[in-house]
Amino acid sequence: MEEWKHVFKLDPDREIGDEALERICLSGTDAVMVGGSSGVTFDNTVDLLARIRRYEVPCVLEVSDTEAIVPGFDLFMIPIVLNAGDTQWIVGRHQQALKEYGAILDWDELVPEGYIILNGDSTAAKLTEADVRLDAKDVEAYARIADRLFRCPIIYLEYSGVFGDMELVGRVKGLLSQSRLFYGGGIDSPEKAREAAKAAHTVVVGNVVYDDLERALATVPAVMEMR
Repeated sequence: MEEWKHVFKLDPDREIGDEALERICLSGTDAVMVGGSSGVTFDNTVDLLARIRRYEVPCVLEVSDTEAIVPGFDLFMIPIVLNAGDTQWIVGRHQQALKEYGAILDWDELVPEGYIILNGDSTAAKLTEADVRLDAKDVEAYARIADRLFRCPIIYLEYSGVFGDMELVGRVKGLLSQSRLFYGGGIDSPEKAREAAKAAHTVVVGNVVYDDLERALATVPAVMEMR
């Protein structure tokens, strides 16, 4: 995870054919992340995991619903939505999950993510009631909380569907002392992938997989040539 530069994110609630999935898994990406903001169930998650497991690519689950936690992933990423208006997404759902599963968890497989949602029109923003009326100093302050106070291994800047402010992303990366900065949102071309890779440690490519597979695949060499 510390060396990942490129990650594909696949949504269990969206259809992807076997040939397309094979090309994604054999593309040279560092990992495949499974997750989504709505429609994620145990059944569609376990089905997608089984299909990905035909390949050797690392596979991680970004947990958004405890009912959809499926064993067998390499890591389980746990979002802590720092700017959520609904505090259930900061600690409430986590407390409920640990109330039920805390005694049997393998803590070495859990990776907390300090999430900052910056696109108010996204499903994730609406679901968590995220406060997106943030200026640069607000975002930097949240990043410092995740990096220095919570000591999250990952800080995730989520623009979800739109290409974000790369100057801001770069500023956040520059102030981190230990966290790795993941960026997701609007990466639908090699050019945007390169720009995002300059600003963040790791770029996450999602929606374009379903909209234009060839453009999605082209983001891998665009990022990897910058190692």
